Amino acid sequence: MNCFYIDTSSSYLYSGILRNNKLLFEIKKNFGKDLSRYTVSEIDKLFKKSDINPSDINKIIIVSGPGSFTGIRIGMTFAKIFAWSLKKEIITISSLEAMQASVNSKKVLVPIIDARRGYVYAGVYENGNNILQDQYIKLDKLIEFLNKMNKSYLYITNDNSFNYSNIVKYNPNILRIISIYKDRKSVNPHLVMPEYLKLTEAEERMGNLKNDN
Repeated sequence: MNCFYIDTSSSYLYSGILRNNKLLFEIKKNFGKDLSRYTVSEIDKLFKKSDINPSDINKIIIVSGPGSFTGIRIGMTFAKIFAWSLKKEIITISSLEAMQASVNSKKVLVPIIDARRGYVYAGVYENGNNILQDQYIKLDKLIEFLNKMNKSYLYITNDNSFNYSNIVKYNPNILRIISIYKDRKSVNPHLVMPEYLKLTEAEERMGNLKNDN
């Protein structure tokens, strides 16, 4: 079984190729605003280093969001074309699922992404189970939920805007992520959609205009 993983939901490119439960090579690079410029060439290098042809891939695992609107579209477009043109299975996972899967801890795990204006994208996981659905939520409400649990928890993030003592820096364990999610049901590439968890700013403005009318 050959699996190809790609996550462009932030300014980072996280990608890797797994062959028979062995991670051949991986990419973990922050390209900032140049992510779209380097994604294809970096993935091409990844396949060459792994000495594997794209046609030999059995499954593609794509992170569908939430995160950067632009970043998500980059990876999503690449993965859908890959899956459609080569007739490969494609599996979607959320960026929050990938974040919690990368940390091995008995504590409650809280993957969190800054969504600005006092909001975050977050989920709450215990022993791999989602006990608070991934969502766009006010940070204050998230903290209130966590305090009511009365359990030890860890935030997982690579955003520098959070200043808590119980933070784990997100460093994707690509082998672990693939191992956990590779048996998830695949979907038709044409039906794969981004999971933004909120409207884009343009969509929000349109909605406000309609409400005003």
